[in-house]
Amino acid sequence: MGRRPSRAGNPALSSDPRGGAAGRRARADLTFENQALLGPLFGQFDANLVQVENRLGVFIHARGHQVMIEGAEDDVARARDTLNSMYDRLARGEALDAGAIEALIAMSAEPTLEGIISGEHDAPAVMIRTRKKTIVPRSATQIAYMRALARDDIIFALGPAGTGKTYIAVAQAVSQLITGSVQRLILSRPAVEAGEKLGFLPGDMKDKVDPYLRPLYDALNDCMPPEQVQRRIDSGEIEIAPIAFMRGRTLADSFIILDEAQNTTREQMKMFLTRFGQNSRMVICGDPKQVDIPGGPAMSGLNDAVRRLEGVEGFGTIRFTAADVVRHPIVGRIVAAYENDGEDAA
Repeated sequence: MGRRPSRAGNPALSSDPRGGAAGRRARADLTFENQALLGPLFGQFDANLVQVENRLGVFIHARGHQVMIEGAEDDVARARDTLNSMYDRLARGEALDAGAIEALIAMSAEPTLEGIISGEHDAPAVMIRTRKKTIVPRSATQIAYMRALARDDIIFALGPAGTGKTYIAVAQAVSQLITGSVQRLILSRPAVEAGEKLGFLPGDMKDKVDPYLRPLYDALNDCMPPEQVQRRIDSGEIEIAPIAFMRGRTLADSFIILDEAQNTTREQMKMFLTRFGQNSRMVICGDPKQVDIPGGPAMSGLNDAVRRLEGVEGFGTIRFTAADVVRHPIVGRIVAAYENDGEDAA
């Protein structure tokens, strides 16, 4: 008989010993009591169930509010936990898309999945609330990252594109700006072309640097209504500028984010770090393997700073890998392919 999916009473797995230890056949029965959530849980034409089936190699049969999962024992257990987490996410009013499902599938192999993602009483949920959305972690590394953002003064977030390094930092900064725990949000990155020369750009200074800072604007607009972003930029509460504009300043009562930090020189990184002021938090994001400045990784200010400062009190270091990529699943496979071949991550 099916049971309500909950951490207190996971459905039992019935094994078939003929499958062998590594591939014993198993079955899990789930019952989802809130029928209003079944549509978004299953997806249009059961697309969400098909995604779980294809990724984990199980068979899922849904009839009404009951779901049966069959397959290899370990795969059935992961599919069961994934569906439980999908249901819990919907019950909390959070969105469920293909990327979120992919992340939950990946996290189903992590021993910390239960409790943290479900918000169980003995393990508080990790999340960031902004005006437009609530951001929850999509990988175990993102959980550690969110905790570091709430704990450490200066955080190095290292890893390939698509792992949420900058996006989560911007969300945390917006959350703190809204609550008043900081007075300013300062976003910066070096104005360095990624392997190609763009020539001289037309317009005033803002027009020239905006193309380099566009990803930061995108993250801001995803966390706040665009009109509020513009109003706070006009008032000086939010400042977006290339790193060269930071020289000579002391940034107090601020949340400061440096993106694409691997493209800073050692001198630029030292200058940036020493801008740190009272009641501030600083996040430095970058991919140590994707350096576009002359001299490559050996000349990167990010790599030099991590070497000097990792382990120093007040500094936190979070390292993401291709397994943490939360864009389309194929992006993670692209990153892994380049890393395995010994080349720079794309």
